[in-house]
Amino acid sequence: MGKRLAALEKQRDKEKLYTVEEGAAQAKKCATAKFDETIELHVRLGVDPKQADQQVRGTVPLPRGLGKSKKIAVVTRGEKQKDAQSAGADIVGGDELIDRIAKGFLDFDVLVATPDSMAGLAKLGKILGPKGLMPNPKSGTVTMDVAKAVSELKAGRVEYKVDDYGIIHVPVGKASFDPGHVAENARTVLAAIMKAKPSAAKGVYLKSATLSPSMGPGVKLDPAQKF
Repeated sequence: MGKRLAALEKQRDKEKLYTVEEGAAQAKKCATAKFDETIELHVRLGVDPKQADQQVRGTVPLPRGLGKSKKIAVVTRGEKQKDAQSAGADIVGGDELIDRIAKGFLDFDVLVATPDSMAGLAKLGKILGPKGLMPNPKSGTVTMDVAKAVSELKAGRVEYKVDDYGIIHVPVGKASFDPGHVAENARTVLAAIMKAKPSAAKGVYLKSATLSPSMGPGVKLDPAQKF
């Protein structure tokens, strides 16, 4: 552990459970790196990710955004191309865009597609899959309402998904944000996760939640508080 992290560890109470608002303020104090660190929310759930009926996944628009606009590409046809462009998509196309991607073009952060375009994109699984760019209905990136998808992504829509260890990791802001804005984003994500509780999940659902800067220690939140 470096001197910077060691000093931060001494300053915080490792056992204290904070409200979301208190946790956001503490996480900001822990962000002492020489760049604008991302504040991340880590949530441990009482689910078995190996069971299909206990998967927890969805998307939620952050009310305060993430501080950085994503570069969005849309594969669609006809009038939907105009809808995507009007909503602010950076790259819009049909089969010609699929051909560009097949040749290695990946200069975008998110790829949105209408269902009628997925047959062509499905052939690019080896290119898009490893980069996490393959459109998926569960993440809201396969949709007929491309305008809504683009608008929400530009505003700061994030995806949450439980991993193999029963944990969800979601960015909820930047160290430069007002702590209240980080807290508002975090509460929005936590509320969405609570609402997404699978009926098959038994026992304690929300086991723990932590806010932490990307290069700093975590701040434990009280899982018993209301979200």
